[in-house]
Amino acid sequence: MERAGAGQGTLARMSYRTATESDTMIAMRCTIVPPHLLERVVERTDDPRTRARAIRTLGLDAASRTEREVLPVRRSGNGRLDEPKRLVKDAGHREELPGRTVRAEGGPPTGDTAADEAYDWLGVTFRFFEEAYDHNSIDNDGMEMVSTVHYGIDYDNAFWNGEQMVYGDGDGRLFLSFTGPLDVTAHELVHGITQYTADLAYYGQSGALNESVSDVMASLVKQFHLGQTAEEADWLIGEGLFGPDVAGVALRSLKEPGTAYDDPELGRDPQPGHMDDYVRTHRDNGGVHINSGIPNRAFYLLAAELGGHAWERAGRIWYETLNSGLLYPDTDFAGFATATVKLAGTLYGAGGVEQQAVRAAWNGVGIAP
Repeated sequence: MERAGAGQGTLARMSYRTATESDTMIAMRCTIVPPHLLERVVERTDDPRTRARAIRTLGLDAASRTEREVLPVRRSGNGRLDEPKRLVKDAGHREELPGRTVRAEGGPPTGDTAADEAYDWLGVTFRFFEEAYDHNSIDNDGMEMVSTVHYGIDYDNAFWNGEQMVYGDGDGRLFLSFTGPLDVTAHELVHGITQYTADLAYYGQSGALNESVSDVMASLVKQFHLGQTAEEADWLIGEGLFGPDVAGVALRSLKEPGTAYDDPELGRDPQPGHMDDYVRTHRDNGGVHINSGIPNRAFYLLAAELGGHAWERAGRIWYETLNSGLLYPDTDFAGFATATVKLAGTLYGAGGVEQQAVRAAWNGVGIAP
């Protein structure tokens, strides 16, 4: 794996075609809980049932990651509607998708907490992108937003499979229901938005950027929903997902990567926040859930410096970078950093406060754009 700045890509290459200009795209199935965390559970737990559940979840996730689907691109969605088109399905604890429909757009609550949370959080995420960035649904063309709940038995994960959201119920001890935290839904749906914009390859630094963009936007969705400023936000991903006996606050921290959990069974959060600690590994698609801490930290530094509502300037720079045509599937950290500096100048003026802040944020994690 190459270090950022080593030139996996440069802005000079402008021939990248967005997904909507291609006939097909490769869909990767992206999970919220990284494999290294579940692997630690297998290694450390003394509970045979917990170990069996973790092994089963890892097996399902590994199969999902290797089943790379070539999907036809939707050239036309449902149209740019002002309201989402949501569809919630129930897998009935089977490992088959999509399941039976339990709630469609405009339908009444089901009384099933997981189904109703999934429905509500799809709406909140839709509203954020519509109001903050004039981005309509996942594909920016009114794409139907589909979620399946109650996937598998005690399945300890949630994922985007290239077409829809899928939630497990958790085992009830280490992990609670994956429909609970808003940012789990937002994180996975943003994988879909990335798929339809920059289509960052899910390996190495481009894969870590793919994960980071989902973390960044998920945090912004939560901040938008709660009306929080950058200073007020917790900058956590998956807060409330762990069971009550787990020594941890969330899956990841954008503010302080590497501090989200330190638990006898789950191990210690391995995310670095600086290129000095970059992890070179072939596991987890080249460490996509680990090294994403570096661009996560860069975004936090930017948002903290600019202050106010982070989605307004810092978030817009990141969002517009995804849509700029300056990225391509194998963009590395340095390429992404350079693109954000360029977009900050385009949006707010060359040499302005915003552009200087973007440059300083990347320097703060050891990347010189």
